[in-house]
Amino acid sequence: MSTEPTLADRIEDVLPQTQCTKCGYDGCRPYAEAIAAGAADINQCPPGGAEGIARLSSVTGRKVIPLNPVNGLERPRAVAYIDEALCIGCTLCIQACPVDAIIGAAKLMHTVVPSLCTGCDLCVSPCPVDCIVMYPVTETTGWHAWTQADADAARERHDFRSFRLKRDKEENDARLAEKAAAKLDKVNTIEPADAASAAALERKRAIIAAAMERTRLKKEQEKE
Repeated sequence: MSTEPTLADRIEDVLPQTQCTKCGYDGCRPYAEAIAAGAADINQCPPGGAEGIARLSSVTGRKVIPLNPVNGLERPRAVAYIDEALCIGCTLCIQACPVDAIIGAAKLMHTVVPSLCTGCDLCVSPCPVDCIVMYPVTETTGWHAWTQADADAARERHDFRSFRLKRDKEENDARLAEKAAAKLDKVNTIEPADAASAAALERKRAIIAAAMERTRLKKEQEKE
């Protein structure tokens, strides 16, 4: 049974999916939801530019207005470049990239895959050695420098990255919970030699049990 797309869905479909956060929201989806809720204007997306505002106008029925300069200016599409001679392999740029366009490993040189880069420039600021620069790769701006195919591919990579990060976190939490349970089982098998030892063991049990309870509550909150 097909589900009718919500207004937020239709708004998200016409955003460029650069995930740059220049709109003031943490990605294209949150911005789409804010527009749909009436909490944001349709002129806060510099990568979409004037064409993007027109597209949002057609979906929302709102009046076309100029791009808000507070969010940035409509510019040619740019691609990040890492100076390999300066890169120290800190991985901060990899963590910042919303579409997994940077490859490398800790303490090894990183590099940007140009065809995957959305030009969001989120990798520039975290770099502690200023080895990342943005190079314009088009003369056209906004949607004229970006295609729907580009947007669809970037959206897919962003969604997969979000899924991967969530999966990795859940797996890590499960490992930690398993270790804590094993540690508690081990503590429970110890026979204290005296009252002082018994008190110390009880404190240890309480600490482990409290940590396990915090993990359980956190999981419950994440489900809500």
